[in-house]
Amino acid sequence: MSIRVVLADDHKIMRDGLKSMLVRQMDIEVVGEAETGREALDKARELSPDVVVMDIGMRELNGIDATKIMTRDLPNVRVVALSMHSDRRYVSEMLAAGAAAYLLKDSAFDELTVAIRAVAAGRTYLSAGITGVVVEDYLRRLSGSEGSVAPAAARGLSAREREVLQLIAEGLSTKEIAAKLHLSVKTVETHRRQMMDKLGIFNIAGLIKFAVREGLASLED
Repeated sequence: MSIRVVLADDHKIMRDGLKSMLVRQMDIEVVGEAETGREALDKARELSPDVVVMDIGMRELNGIDATKIMTRDLPNVRVVALSMHSDRRYVSEMLAAGAAAYLLKDSAFDELTVAIRAVAAGRTYLSAGITGVVVEDYLRRLSGSEGSVAPAAARGLSAREREVLQLIAEGLSTKEIAAKLHLSVKTVETHRRQMMDKLGIFNIAGLIKFAVREGLASLED
């Protein structure tokens, strides 16, 4: 039986490239694609794939939060993180969210197929460039020496606040955010006010800078 895979990346050229290589594998079938984190969740719920190859820098809902929801709600779906980021913060948050594998985008294609097969079989996989980062992070936690900037989750932001923050950083208006998340405008304004209080940031520009720094949004188009 083939391993059923969904490809989630906001760059179509990346998805097309991965798909063209994966379709040559006799034991792997690409059953769906997604260009936003929210679409990746919808595809996973609809198609029940074995594996989702997930980029971190996704629009609307970043790959970390999408993975957290996916692994919570769909425990049979395994996530392979595929990212350009080797920074400790991205790696540790993605693995904490439930990703079973983490690869850098400059990894060889053969490594991706190995990772897909490994996680489909219930194992974990880390590319060679990531292993050292994970060990370093583990030793840092043992010594109690965390970095000076805590990740957004550690700042006390709820999952919904993180969603609202990402959409603010992507330039959506309060009304657009309310429509996208099926909330009232008043509720979105409440989330924004609570975020500002928690973070000690009292303007939209500050929230956007925070979101970019924490990896919840990107300065890329």
